[in-house]
Amino acid sequence: MWQVSILTGAEGEEAVSQLLERAFHEAPAVFRNEKNGAIVVTSYVRRLPGSRRALAAALRQGLDGLRQFGLDARPARLTIRPLARENWAESWKRHFQPIEVRGQLLVKPSWSRRRARPGQRVVILDPGLSFGTGHHPTTLFCLEQLARCRQPGQPQSFLDIGAGSGILAIAAAKLGYSPVVAFDCDPEAVRVCRQNVKTNKVRVRLARADLQRLPRLARGPYDVVCANLISDLLLARAQTIRALLKPGGKLAVAGILGREFQKVRKKFQQSGLTFVRSRLHKEWKSGLFALRFT
Repeated sequence: MWQVSILTGAEGEEAVSQLLERAFHEAPAVFRNEKNGAIVVTSYVRRLPGSRRALAAALRQGLDGLRQFGLDARPARLTIRPLARENWAESWKRHFQPIEVRGQLLVKPSWSRRRARPGQRVVILDPGLSFGTGHHPTTLFCLEQLARCRQPGQPQSFLDIGAGSGILAIAAAKLGYSPVVAFDCDPEAVRVCRQNVKTNKVRVRLARADLQRLPRLARGPYDVVCANLISDLLLARAQTIRALLKPGGKLAVAGILGREFQKVRKKFQQSGLTFVRSRLHKEWKSGLFALRFT
């Protein structure tokens, strides 16, 4: 197995992630140092697409292209090295620590011995190569809205657009949402999500699909929808996403750079949604919307 990593900053995170995803056709992992703000974007691959030297040259060319578009990916330090599988597993153990969400959820990896508080639901999560440990501010915002929107004793359905590791769908099922439906276009994400669903012994209807070809099982409508996607996709598919909501339903959108949030907010308001709240964390901004009753 090989580890391909790029050290970058907050502004370069999304672009560098897309660069590695295009190179290896799967979502990379993102590790953040909360003390100094450094971000390491990493892909773990079984074999390199060509020689090590050729890959390094191609990735450096891609980083130069980002600078030409005005994106600051510095320090953009590239590392390509062979990695034993057990070392890859240990890297997750170092970076993935348990988190609590509004006192209602405890999200932790399978190797953690952390015990839940009284009344907390536990989500066991081994993220594999996919996004979604709950530490990223956009994922955390979605988790908090899931907990906040849950009405105990009331039936509520949930849809997760871009399932990743399955963290949101599993958390929803643990909180009592039903049915819970999730889909993702990445086959590796679907595989990891399916395994995490099995580990947590919850019921989630899962499919490999995208918003352009919405699977039959995901057509809703739903009480709560989470769309943790890049802003371009949110803008392009706003009407499709709106149609997935029940009247009075809630939509959490995340994965948006702060400077792009106003465009997303305006688009969804034009689509008939009411803005409820938002949160800015460093360069990331997330929001909650509601579909008005007619």
